[in-house]
Amino acid sequence: MSIELRHLRCFLAIAEESSLTRAAVRLHLTQPAVSRTLAALETHLGARLVERSTHHLALTADGRAFQDRAAAALAAFDAAVDPARLRHRPLRLGHAWSAFGPYTTPLLRRWQREHPETPLELLRVDDRTAGLTRGEVDAALLRGPVEAPGLVTEELTTEERVAAVPADSPLADRPRLTLDDLADGTVVLNTVSGTTALTLWPPGARPAATVTVANTDDWLTAIAAGRGVGVSSASTAALHPHPGVTYRPLPDAPTLPVVLAWRDAFPHPATGALAAMAHEIVSGK
Repeated sequence: MSIELRHLRCFLAIAEESSLTRAAVRLHLTQPAVSRTLAALETHLGARLVERSTHHLALTADGRAFQDRAAAALAAFDAAVDPARLRHRPLRLGHAWSAFGPYTTPLLRRWQREHPETPLELLRVDDRTAGLTRGEVDAALLRGPVEAPGLVTEELTTEERVAAVPADSPLADRPRLTLDDLADGTVVLNTVSGTTALTLWPPGARPAATVTVANTDDWLTAIAAGRGVGVSSASTAALHPHPGVTYRPLPDAPTLPVVLAWRDAFPHPATGALAAMAHEIVSGK
């Protein structure tokens, strides 16, 4: 049996809708047809992708792993056959927050000047890989270690970490802070696209309470509201000022690598030029 695009589209609809019925409506198919298509895909892969019962549907571990691969393959196909992209295929550059920090504007301007035939689209995607594993972007500027399979990374620079505290907090009056200063209170963690986790603190000295959010905007709002403190990169302080948040240096925290990442199986032809330009801008060339 050969697998076709309809199998991937069907599986992704099921994964996103969490329902065979809703997936069938979305695809304009009958529910039995959706079930047969899913069964054929599982047979081909030799793995169960979806656990389903009368009242419950969820992806298995194999299903979650296959979801990213299917989305990337489908996005690559759709981009390849898009007539609007045939002659001037843009290079979609994702980021979860802060892009390339202070180098963002120099990179965008220089790229437009030197590569006008390939538009560079900067897209914010609230995801640990900024949409890269799902095929939403061609390359991504990421911070911290990247563990997703199938990605190639190049470290471009490193950034100092900063503490983010409520502007009316006593901590805001200090010129600099330490991890111990933050561990006494509640820490706000962006668990979707952020890089700070409790492992930043040594065992036995970790914060006892946390608040979790899903993006940088909610992270800032929670800190400004006094729900806790946070840790981020120096570029966050420069590019995301907030009247209710004060940033302070955090010299005892390890620096944060900034990397350019792309999918090994689906590289954009201009990715190499982008990496070279980013290195040159950082080095001041």
